[in-house]
Amino acid sequence: MMHHFIDRRLNPKGKSLSNRQRFMRRAKEQIRKAVKDSINKGTVADIGHKGHLSIPSRGLYEPRFRYDYEKGIHDRVLPGNKEYHEGDTIKRPPRGDGGQGGPKASEDGEGEDDFRFTLSREEFLEIFFEDLELPDLVKTSLKEEVEFKSKRAGLVKTGNPSNLDLVRTMRNSLARRISLHRPGDDEIQLLKQRLFALEQKSRLTPEEKAEKADVIHQLERLEARRKVVPYIDPVDVRYRSFVREPEPNTRAVMFCLMDVSGSMTEGMKDLAKRFFMLLHLFLDRQYERVELVFIRHTHQAHEVDEETFFYSRETGGTIVSSALVEMSKVLKDRYPPDEWNVYAAQASDGDNFASDRETCLNMMHHDILPACQYFAYVEVMDEQELDIFRDGSSSTDLWQTYQALAADHENFAMKRVNRAADIYPVFRDLFSKEDA
Repeated sequence: MMHHFIDRRLNPKGKSLSNRQRFMRRAKEQIRKAVKDSINKGTVADIGHKGHLSIPSRGLYEPRFRYDYEKGIHDRVLPGNKEYHEGDTIKRPPRGDGGQGGPKASEDGEGEDDFRFTLSREEFLEIFFEDLELPDLVKTSLKEEVEFKSKRAGLVKTGNPSNLDLVRTMRNSLARRISLHRPGDDEIQLLKQRLFALEQKSRLTPEEKAEKADVIHQLERLEARRKVVPYIDPVDVRYRSFVREPEPNTRAVMFCLMDVSGSMTEGMKDLAKRFFMLLHLFLDRQYERVELVFIRHTHQAHEVDEETFFYSRETGGTIVSSALVEMSKVLKDRYPPDEWNVYAAQASDGDNFASDRETCLNMMHHDILPACQYFAYVEVMDEQELDIFRDGSSSTDLWQTYQALAADHENFAMKRVNRAADIYPVFRDLFSKEDA
């Protein structure tokens, strides 16, 4: 007999049972590859929303207990036997005979079925963004003003009525009443009922008169004791206490700069959109207090909302410094570097006017990079351009401009992408924990 144990209990809301967690650990590499493939093959709007994944079923079988069929003695009844007699030894047939199929069976004898399962959004993003972290998020000194956060600090005897801990207060009151033997309502009610019964009689015997006097005396004594030992005393009251503790200031702003000029083809724009959407999801997943600023530029630059940034069809010439000027303006107006951690990512095809090179260098060297914790430049191009610039002997105008900055500024990085499959590796290179 073969035993096969499978835990088929439903997962509780927001949690995973041990069998699901064990499966995730065993198939981690295949799941990670499936997540990466789903991003590369999908559109920008699909990033972070895919939950159905397919991975090869090889190596995903549940453990089983089996008998060793190569050992032991097996007695069988073979109906219709005309060849063997009782006591004859039958040679065991080789394993695999019998024409049974298997998990790898198919029409041509090859292939393997895929295993399809569902990841929650949290599981999807956790796998996709593991080992990623923005570099140097917390500055050693941001500003003189220190931010505070309220934290629980136990219980106190005085405080705001809104912070009253009713359960602890009633627990203290009950313990005090029991220890001081405060008369209970039942005890007093019985004496009152007895006194009422005696008062209803028109004539009382001497014994009843003495009993009535004793009941009245006991009631007076118990009522007096109840006043001395109140139901709730000020010593019973407890309030929840909160203290304000300083916390590191981790406010950060991420500037997203994208070239949408006429030289940017739809394929290039799609690559840029993918990178920024990935960055958006990364920030939203990893950090709670990060603001995003979207700036798109042609020969002019404008701060726009997310919808316009990704889907507007505005086009024109190319002046890269216009985006840097707009970023510098927003920094001065809303995000002073001494109070904010500033990050920026720029996507462009590298085209720019030669007359704008000096302006870009000055802006980056004197205004942008000194204010940034990290600046990432991603150059998007098609396959034909990649062949031209592959050997490194030639490059775009903007790439040449920025190369002069990369050697002098450690907080500046440059990468090239030419297809959707390059987005994820480039993103990991730019924002890996090791580099951070």
